[in-house]
Amino acid sequence: MRPHTEQHLVSRIGWLRAAVLGANDGIVSTASLILGVAASGADRPAILVAGVAGLVAGAMSMAAGEYVSVSSQSDTEQSDIAREKAELSSAAEVELAELAGIYEKRGVDAETARKVAQQMTTFDALGSHVRDELHITAITEARPVLAAVTSAGSFTAGAALPLALVAFLPMKLVVPGQAVGSILFLALLGAVGAKAGGTKPLRPVARVVFWGALAMGLTALIGSLVGTSV
Repeated sequence: MRPHTEQHLVSRIGWLRAAVLGANDGIVSTASLILGVAASGADRPAILVAGVAGLVAGAMSMAAGEYVSVSSQSDTEQSDIAREKAELSSAAEVELAELAGIYEKRGVDAETARKVAQQMTTFDALGSHVRDELHITAITEARPVLAAVTSAGSFTAGAALPLALVAFLPMKLVVPGQAVGSILFLALLGAVGAKAGGTKPLRPVARVVFWGALAMGLTALIGSLVGTSV
């Protein structure tokens, strides 16, 4: 019999969230910045400088923000694990009863729950409590460096798309081309994220397109007003 293997979509939650968020922010923030500067009447070099500055600053901000946020989660997890380890040393019987109670709440009868808890404690006491009491698993475990690198990389990839439009579009088409192109990029990102997450694309695409278009529209409006008043 061939071995049965499963690939659950929930295993992608950690990196998928960081990747989609980073790319989305990269497109929206850089395209909005470019549209705002372009709408003010700036020339191509000034627009490119603003876009590149936005890319670098945004990527570093994403990396730092994700690292700090996820590190806080990791610190909390490690603190809880250390506390659980101490409790297993000082109150083993209480912890055994607590583990058995967890299994009972999941539908296991009291006698079997006690036996399962004893066997799990013998096999890996700390791991069993970390997984079943604290709900920390390989899927949910905080990984600050991975989150930071993923966010910064995906932000850079997303931001590079609006920059490419500025570099290659004729100046008279920079504003409309940037708006249309960035919305198409956002729609594609929403579809890719939905595909990776195993969901239908309509809602994810509609969400990213709506909020991206709103951000770009407001920034372009402000840029136009500032350019007119100067």
